[in-house]
Amino acid sequence: MSAVRSLRRRVRLWAAAAAACAILGLALRAFWLEPASLTVSEERITLRSSSHGSVRIAILTDLHVGSPFNGLAKLHQIVERTNAARPDIVCILGDLVIQGVVGGQFVAPEQIAADLGNLRAPVGVFAVLGNHDGWFDHDRVRAALQQSGIHIVEEAAMRVATPSGPLWIAGISDLWTGRHDIHKALASVPDDGAAVVLLTHNPDVFPDVPDRVAVTLAGHTHGGQVRLPFVGRPIVPSRFGQRYAAGHVIEGERHMIVATGLGTSILPIRFRVPPAVTMLTITSD
Repeated sequence: MSAVRSLRRRVRLWAAAAAACAILGLALRAFWLEPASLTVSEERITLRSSSHGSVRIAILTDLHVGSPFNGLAKLHQIVERTNAARPDIVCILGDLVIQGVVGGQFVAPEQIAADLGNLRAPVGVFAVLGNHDGWFDHDRVRAALQQSGIHIVEEAAMRVATPSGPLWIAGISDLWTGRHDIHKALASVPDDGAAVVLLTHNPDVFPDVPDRVAVTLAGHTHGGQVRLPFVGRPIVPSRFGQRYAAGHVIEGERHMIVATGLGTSILPIRFRVPPAVTMLTITSD
């Protein structure tokens, strides 16, 4: 009997050790390895259009520079990886700065914008701001980006020439802190057959986006930052829950890409939602 009890005790100890190792491994992944990582994800959308060829758009959102493992050195890496992907257009969807993230260190928007000014895209770099930018100082963040040669398209639109033909880049300010006036953003856009790409920080505006907009680009959700097996994303900062959490959303003839972003907010954790530069290729049918 003593041998049996000894064997059971050893089994329990091994099981406890294995469980502790598993928990430690998951904690290291969630609080260090994944937040410190960087990936480039690919999305593709085919539109009905008279244009030919394709256009590649790099989507950078929720940079939150200064969050743990996400300082200026990481921003240099993000810019380099984006340029290496050879986008025609770069779209920045807001939340450059941080507020209150555990373990974070604030980085001034001027420093962030200086690095973003090194982005290279032949058609141009365009941006809207997010709720954290608005809570900090919207006008200061906007001015810093503009001084680095980045086009701000809040409640505005610009017609650009791309390898696949003309395209409209429109944008709205943040849903929580700005006017988010879609009508004003599209007021100068004629029905000239050119596709419209709408930039917004928050995907919750999507139900109000008219059919004239072919593709909406959004961020804000961070993909929930955590995606558990069999459970999904426990927390998504959207009134639509999982509906606009991440990825390619299609409603009717309209498309939306919700990028999962690059930094962290509130808690410095990412699990099965790695920081990513999202590369979107738009082709014509």
